[in-house]
Amino acid sequence: MISESVLNSRRKKMISDGYWIDKTMEDFMAMALGSSPNKEALTAYRHDQSGPQRFTYLQLCEKINLAAQSLYGMGVRQGDVVSVQLPNWWEFVVITLACGRIGAVMNPLMHIFRERELTYMIGFAKSKVLFIPKTYRDFDFEKMVEGMRQDLPDLAHVVVVGSLGSNSFENFLQADVLDSGLSIPKGASPLKPDDLAVLMFTSGTTGSPKGVMHTSNTLVSCMNALSHRFGVGDQDVYLASTPVGHMTGYVAVVLIGLRNGGKVVLQDFWDPHQGVAIMIKEDVSYFAASTPFLNDICEVVEAQNLRLPHLRSFLCGGAPIPPVLIDRARDRAGIRVCSLWGMTEILSGTLTEPARSIDKSSSSDGRVLEGMEILLVDDLGVGVPQGQTGRLWVRGAQVFLGYYKQPDIQAFNTEGWFDSGDLAYMDDEGYIRIAGRTKDVLIRGGENVPVIEIEGLLLKHPAIKGVSIVGYPDLRLGERACAFLVLRDGDTFNLKELQDYMAASKVAKQYWPEKVEVVVQLPVTPSGKIQKFKLKEIAKKFAS
Repeated sequence: MISESVLNSRRKKMISDGYWIDKTMEDFMAMALGSSPNKEALTAYRHDQSGPQRFTYLQLCEKINLAAQSLYGMGVRQGDVVSVQLPNWWEFVVITLACGRIGAVMNPLMHIFRERELTYMIGFAKSKVLFIPKTYRDFDFEKMVEGMRQDLPDLAHVVVVGSLGSNSFENFLQADVLDSGLSIPKGASPLKPDDLAVLMFTSGTTGSPKGVMHTSNTLVSCMNALSHRFGVGDQDVYLASTPVGHMTGYVAVVLIGLRNGGKVVLQDFWDPHQGVAIMIKEDVSYFAASTPFLNDICEVVEAQNLRLPHLRSFLCGGAPIPPVLIDRARDRAGIRVCSLWGMTEILSGTLTEPARSIDKSSSSDGRVLEGMEILLVDDLGVGVPQGQTGRLWVRGAQVFLGYYKQPDIQAFNTEGWFDSGDLAYMDDEGYIRIAGRTKDVLIRGGENVPVIEIEGLLLKHPAIKGVSIVGYPDLRLGERACAFLVLRDGDTFNLKELQDYMAASKVAKQYWPEKVEVVVQLPVTPSGKIQKFKLKEIAKKFAS
């Protein structure tokens, strides 16, 4: 948890510099409702329905009114946690904004979580209400939660979207509408700018989730910074295909779209063909997702010889983007891909602006966003020279407050810097490049292997669709490298071919992977980050 003195100093600076504007989503929804009540605010596509559901700002606010009153009637009060495990459905958006109206804390949960993760997260947060789908993609969530209830004594209510029983979402929305504006239940207190607004558990490339705390001020500062760098506003159409249970879909698409008074489009299940069709039909101009989404889109537009003329902004984060994919998206799909570096704790730290996307997104992860600071240091906390790899520290307007109920975790130093756990270097224009994770460094015979560069080179090979390189123990060299590869249909690739390719590419031999494992798919978090810790476990079989 950030200390009170550091927090007060940070608030004073952020307010003075204009990066915290003391507004909440309630304020922005009121503005949109007042200026454009009949403008389409939300369009929701579901894979199991023939057409989308559409809501104007007025209709959306009426749903929010009902949900806020119902939550309050259930006993949810200021500071109580409401957990929501829903796909990209309109009900998710309604609950998010209803929580803010009564001062409750929104706790988005990825729909892929099951008993083990959910019991821990919901129990740790002491959630009062949980929203789930009856079924989604043939999985019975209601049955799963019924089996968990005895282990969740604080969970008073479970509301099920799609249920036919008394716990249905339809029954939940049975409160009387007070009026067609923004109504707050009598006695309720809406979120204040510095109140805990969202509790999101880290997806965990290390396997240990922590509850990350953000306020309206940190969230809004992210939306403002991205909007300014991209130049997006109320005329844009924002597509949420990446899960809304993750910060990218939640903040960088849904909230930013509504904050700007634009139109948000939801796609609940990522099907590339449907996704591209939605982009064309809805004139989508802004999209944010991880690298696999970009690759899928390129595959579809190439196969169908399509262009996406309205798509002005593509925010791509979660992992460094292979240069070959940047070029492919630009040349064959007309997409300007803007690289971003961020994480649950800091939202967005660096971003490549659209004007520099061609020359910088393929070689960097962007430059620092307004209201944020970055520092590259060695293991002793001393700044490193330009061009040299160091630990990436960050502080500023978007940085979280700390980990929920874990004050013993010292997330910040005395000057408020947060160690991201990433390694990076900076060029002479201030753009950074992520060089790996501090815990994922591969050192072979005392030589740091440039893992990301080798992965990018392998992705240029026509047979390779996905790659991740990890180290495995070696008595003589300390570590050797294993390349896990996902191949294109019908292709093969072995260690001899890799060695020939490395030699032809004139790569230093000490950087060559010494084992090759072909896999059907790489293990990833919900946000698209490769879970290298799982691959390291597999690679241990090669240890000597």
